[in-house]
Amino acid sequence: MHQPSFSSARGRSFACAAIVLAVVAGCATVPPAGPAAPAATTAAAEEIRPPGRPEQPEQDFARWVEAFAATAREAGIGEETLHAAFDDVRLMPRVVDLDRRQPEFTQTVWDYLERAVSDQRVARGRQKLAEFSAEAGAAAARHGVPASVLVAIWGLESAYGANYGNTSVIDALATLGFEGRREAWARGQLLAALKILQSGDIARAHMLGSWAGAMGQTQFLPSAFLAYAVDADGDGRRDIWGSMADVMASTANFMAQAGWLRGQPWGVEVRLPPGFDHGRADAGLRQPSAAWAAEGVLLATGAALPELSDAAVLLPAGARGPAFLVGANFRAILRYNNSTSYALAVGLLSDAIAGGTGVQSPWPRDLRALSRSQLLTLQQALNERGFASGAPDGTLGPATRDGIRQYQRSLGLPADGYPTVDLLERLVRP
Repeated sequence: MHQPSFSSARGRSFACAAIVLAVVAGCATVPPAGPAAPAATTAAAEEIRPPGRPEQPEQDFARWVEAFAATAREAGIGEETLHAAFDDVRLMPRVVDLDRRQPEFTQTVWDYLERAVSDQRVARGRQKLAEFSAEAGAAAARHGVPASVLVAIWGLESAYGANYGNTSVIDALATLGFEGRREAWARGQLLAALKILQSGDIARAHMLGSWAGAMGQTQFLPSAFLAYAVDADGDGRRDIWGSMADVMASTANFMAQAGWLRGQPWGVEVRLPPGFDHGRADAGLRQPSAAWAAEGVLLATGAALPELSDAAVLLPAGARGPAFLVGANFRAILRYNNSTSYALAVGLLSDAIAGGTGVQSPWPRDLRALSRSQLLTLQQALNERGFASGAPDGTLGPATRDGIRQYQRSLGLPADGYPTVDLLERLVRP
């Protein structure tokens, strides 16, 4: 049977439509679609034309959408949903620019935490926890994730609902799929977004989020929404934009499915014993807190460690900075966002919201973060000297940390795997 053409359904409106840029704006409830930003220039549009494409990116985009719609149709997406999603779909060059951008300069963990766990954010978190105690408490009781942790994630992801983005998720994902750098990923997320529209959970105009397709007050990708979103208020829709019951329950369900263990802390700040081998501060070296205690590890206050069934020592700023003992719940936070700084921020912010104290040990503020190009140089130098650190990519991962540890041991330094300017200078010194 002949299927209607989305390009013809749009008619002249698509061919003449402005290419609209994404503008992130804050809103605590489901906002209406915001005003359009100024149209991009033709030159800007041509910058996102995939290699070998003809001269008209808008027409190429329309053809890509047409082909994707055929695939979605085969996957069970109905015509009404396809027309709602694609009749007015827009190409967004700004989304491609943001996706391609690789920041050269990084920040230290203490600089990140200073902003993420600011006094203002803690105070606001306590206020929000009191305001939505019923919703957060119900989610905590059902899924075993403390209410303060749920509120901390909410605070970091969208500033407690003040800024979860007003970019159309459909437009953003269609643009990323068309551009092609991450086409397979974008196609999968776009199909998931269509399934959400078809289920009636949210209307297209209100399916808003970040330029990368993360949606709602705790920033779920469409695939995560399908897997973990919960209708906690019983209205027949999973609404992570406007229903705080759904926001809290969905976030708690994600964390529970990611491996959160009821009754255990995410981690604790600790004091390491004299002579501790800093090379043992490795995410892959896990043991019960009782075993760490037997080695002389104590809470930073000097008290005994809490029960953690499978814990590792974490040195986020190297041997000179604070030490933490982190367990399964820390790893669950990492599954939400695979960044050690982010996971620490969630843990420390949740502790502060619940009335706890901050980090006790000082940060080594005299150390500077390596830029992306400096880290790339360090990786190349490590490999050249026989300290395997994986393929150089300017990103600090487990392989690079292992290479740094090997080099540090060769110099008789604490093998904490932490990259410093001094270490880089030693490596490249003739």
